[in-house]
Amino acid sequence: MTRLAAGVPAPPLELVAEDGRTVTLEDFAGEPLVVYFFPKAFTPGCTAEACEFRDRTPDFVAAGYTVIGVSSDPPERLAEFRAEHDLGHPLLSDPDSGSARRWGAYGDKVVDGMPTTGPLRSTVVVDADRTVVSAEYGLDPRGHAAALLASLVGPPS
Repeated sequence: MTRLAAGVPAPPLELVAEDGRTVTLEDFAGEPLVVYFFPKAFTPGCTAEACEFRDRTPDFVAAGYTVIGVSSDPPERLAEFRAEHDLGHPLLSDPDSGSARRWGAYGDKVVDGMPTTGPLRSTVVVDADRTVVSAEYGLDPRGHAAALLASLVGPPS
C-alpha cells in the first residue's frame, strides 16, 4: 500500500458526514487540516483516540487547524459515537475504505493476535493549499493527538 509523504498533493476526499451531508476537501478551502483515520467507532482504542482529539480540538483550532475523523462506520453509527462522546469535530464515513486506501491508511495489521487487512490508525496533516505536511501510520491511539499538536505548534507553555 502506498503511503503519503510530505510535499505530495492530498488525494481527493468526498464522504458522507455523521449528519448526512456530503463533505469534500473543497469544503475546507484555505484551512489546514488534521485528518485522522480510525478503524472502528466504539472500540477502546478508537474511543480513546477520538476523545483525545476532542480534548485537543480547541488547541488545534487556535493553531489554525480543522480536525476531521474518518472511519468505515456508517454515518448513523458515527452520529451515535459523536453524540455519546461529545466530539466537536466532524466524523466522515468511508464505508468501502476507498479514501483510506487513497490516503495510505489501509493495509495489513494484526487485531487480537490475528493478521487481517483493513483501515489503519493514521493521521495526515494537510496545509491550506492541499499539500501533505506530514503523514503517520500505525499509530498508538493514546498520546498521539498531543504529540501531533506539539509537533505542529510546540510544547505547551
